[in-house]
Amino acid sequence: MSSVSVIIPTHNRRALVCEAIASIQAQRAVACEIVVVDDGSTDDTAAALQASAPHIRYVRQVRRGVAAARNAGVRCATGEWLAFLDSDDLWRPDKLARQLAYHASRPELRASQTGEVWIRNGVRVNPCRHHRKPDGDIFAASLPRCVVSPSAVLLRRELFDELGGFDETLDVCEDYDLWLRLGVRNAVGLLDEPLVVKRGGHDDQLSRRHWGMDRFRVAALMKLLARLDLDEPRRALTIAALQKKCAVLAQGARRRGKVEEAERYSQIARAWS
Repeated sequence: MSSVSVIIPTHNRRALVCEAIASIQAQRAVACEIVVVDDGSTDDTAAALQASAPHIRYVRQVRRGVAAARNAGVRCATGEWLAFLDSDDLWRPDKLARQLAYHASRPELRASQTGEVWIRNGVRVNPCRHHRKPDGDIFAASLPRCVVSPSAVLLRRELFDELGGFDETLDVCEDYDLWLRLGVRNAVGLLDEPLVVKRGGHDDQLSRRHWGMDRFRVAALMKLLARLDLDEPRRALTIAALQKKCAVLAQGARRRGKVEEAERYSQIARAWS
């Protein structure tokens, strides 16, 4: 089997990250390198990992965010394939084997993702229709929201390096930004099997700590529009998505009495009209 490196970023999730690692160690037919990047935890994550998983590669850094943690993990990784697993998610035992077999049957693909099961506060929930994952050309579907899950992805190391990794200036939506950049020129295959268990509802989830997630998506879209290799159909789609998000953000800012912020987003929308 091809060599796979799995990168797990974590911050103060001692118990959850140990469960995530156990789900990797339980993978059938695939031996992989596990890199855990501890993004400034203040609990006893290091001791827990030493006790439960002494053979992993453990990297500790000062708190810099999930994008920097993933990038640091990739720098330490040696596999030709990269996979990411959030510290609160789990893999089914056949996840990597099924995904590698999928790539063997689709050698033209350099990236893929699998289906998922969603668990929120211990209860299984069904994703909405707009969360349905695309297969192949993901670009248009990725503009409104992130439709690629980091925990479900497998991609070639060379592709990640070409893209330049995650944008460390983004506190959140760093995955939205990366998959959009990937989708400009690359297809993402879909192995539509529920091989990832996404566990949500935690108080420390980034989406709960940051209001107005579209603020970060707007930054990603503006960066995308600065690219010289963005063809006209994709540029038109990007501008339409940018204007829509700016209109929503401006309306929300006005409701909160933030006139300057509302005007800033209105100006961005007008600049691309």
